[in-house]
Amino acid sequence: MEKEYYAHPTATIDKGCTIGKGTKIWHYSHIMEGSTIGMECNIGQNVVVSPGVVLGNNVKIQNNVSVYTGVTCEDDVFLGPSCVFTNVVNPRSAICRKSEYASTRVGKGATIGANATIVCGHQIGEYAFVGAGAVVTKDVAPYSIVVGNPARQMGWMSEWGCRLEFNEDGIAVCPESRERYMLKDGKVIKCRR
Repeated sequence: MEKEYYAHPTATIDKGCTIGKGTKIWHYSHIMEGSTIGMECNIGQNVVVSPGVVLGNNVKIQNNVSVYTGVTCEDDVFLGPSCVFTNVVNPRSAICRKSEYASTRVGKGATIGANATIVCGHQIGEYAFVGAGAVVTKDVAPYSIVVGNPARQMGWMSEWGCRLEFNEDGIAVCPESRERYMLKDGKVIKCRR
């Protein structure tokens, strides 16, 4: 049976992983046994997808990214160049802590910027935006923008990636999509039409 995805000849695809239709895997990437990659994903050069990792549909991973065991990325996630996930809080070379891997979930449509580090055991909310070089050490709220080390929230972002400015009634309109959002009790929700 012919495979329904593309893998560059230099990519290593271990047996026992699942790769969805239309996915592309580029130069020198390693997809390890037991990982699951959805449909229409793009895995850049020199990417590692470790055992047990789950990637939804249309996930875009740029070059030099390490996605370690314990990570789940929902649909439409963007992982910028050289970002990295950890999976143990207190690693030591001489002590095996594989039974202590902490899980990390990246919500639908979220973006992780270039060179960002996601410390394990945290949730990145849907459509959140983690700025380049940020170090995430706690959960990130849906639609929020976080930057710095440690990452701190500096605003809100629409599903289209535009900064949201809320009026006195707690309503913001995405300047690109014209979709409306409401800020209430420190949380952003998209208004239904």
